[in-house]
Amino acid sequence: MTCFKDFGLAEPITRALAEEKYISPTPIQTQTIPFALSRRDVVGIAQTGTGKTAAFALPILHQLFTERRPPTHKTCRVLVLCPTRELAGQVLDSFRTYGRHLRIAAALAIGGVSMGPQIRAVSNGVDVLVATPGRLLDLVRSNAFNLGRVEILVLDEADRMLDMGFIHDIRSIVAKLPLQRQTLFFSATMPRAIAELADRMLRNPAKVAVSPVASTAERVEQRIIHVDRNAKPKILADLLKREPIERALVFTRTKRGADKVVRGLVKSGIAAEAIHGNKSQNQRDRVLSAFRKGDVRTLVATDIAARGIDVDGISHVVNFDIPNIPETYVHRIGRTARAGADGVAISLCDGEERAFLRDIEKLIRMAIPVTESRTNVRQAPHAIAQDRAPQSPVKPSVTPQHHNGRQHQPDQHRRQHAMGGGIAGVPFLNRDAKRRNSDPRSPR
Repeated sequence: MTCFKDFGLAEPITRALAEEKYISPTPIQTQTIPFALSRRDVVGIAQTGTGKTAAFALPILHQLFTERRPPTHKTCRVLVLCPTRELAGQVLDSFRTYGRHLRIAAALAIGGVSMGPQIRAVSNGVDVLVATPGRLLDLVRSNAFNLGRVEILVLDEADRMLDMGFIHDIRSIVAKLPLQRQTLFFSATMPRAIAELADRMLRNPAKVAVSPVASTAERVEQRIIHVDRNAKPKILADLLKREPIERALVFTRTKRGADKVVRGLVKSGIAAEAIHGNKSQNQRDRVLSAFRKGDVRTLVATDIAARGIDVDGISHVVNFDIPNIPETYVHRIGRTARAGADGVAISLCDGEERAFLRDIEKLIRMAIPVTESRTNVRQAPHAIAQDRAPQSPVKPSVTPQHHNGRQHQPDQHRRQHAMGGGIAGVPFLNRDAKRRNSDPRSPR
């Protein structure tokens, strides 16, 4: 069994890992760290919760330790870009945890808070800057920061960074970076179009996919409820009242939709909060803290805001809106069934979302079981079956298993791309292989 000492990491780093009781690297770490240590560009694909942050933070810290030099005024040696403030904060915490014995200077640059303290934090230069793209560009345009000395660029959650409105900011930032640098892309999903765009920014990257891009968590029980659009709020409230929920993460497509769902739940007597880009940083911090503590058991989020939610114990994911990008569904339901636990993913599908559902089922190569809500009077089950019949969904080839008395349908692996490749032409792993072998004792 591989252990972290096998990578040749500096002793202060392995000591910090031992103090955190991290023993065995996860598959993404095992395959990625050697490439990163050898200064290769990397595209790393793995499900949420499998340790992507440590996969890039550990080799970066090793390089900073072995090649010590003071950072230049208003610059950084390592730049990590994240799509959300919460995710950026978690990444910075990881660098500080693993590098606690290295005396590494690290700073955070995110929107939603005053820029003054951030300007002061980077004025003397830092080893590591973790930033959201918009705030980083604010610093650059105000001459408070210079990107000309960046040695390593990391894009965390690269699919969202490049696919949900950040592409222009990313291009502006990359244009200001030195050509000679190491670039690391990490993400839970990487559709082909995004992978091709990423490849144009990297030089001969090593591509690591420890599980197929479309794999879904093995222990997630997936369900579909067909509904009228107007019935969704009532059905959601009914679900949250009768399901054995520890914590529920509800996804909406828009920020306004998230606020509307919360208002409806509160009227139904269910404590709920929303998190999205229109909330101030203080509001987002307060809501996440309440969710982690269990003071609020239902959190309503948009996809991009959820990229910073790293909370254990999410028992249910509910898709109030079906995502129009199939890979997004995979990422959403990966928020539950973590660290060996079971989880439930329930999707409310109205008539206009049927095409999205068909795309998802094709991607994950299984027909998601249909269940009926007690409050759903939309149509009879046979009508639903008739409506779905022309889709000819791929039926699971594995006999359903049972967890705690519930029927659990193991997910099926995604089809390979039309040309037989995986990420940018790299074949996926053997479909019969175990999809995820994450050790809960390993760093995230």
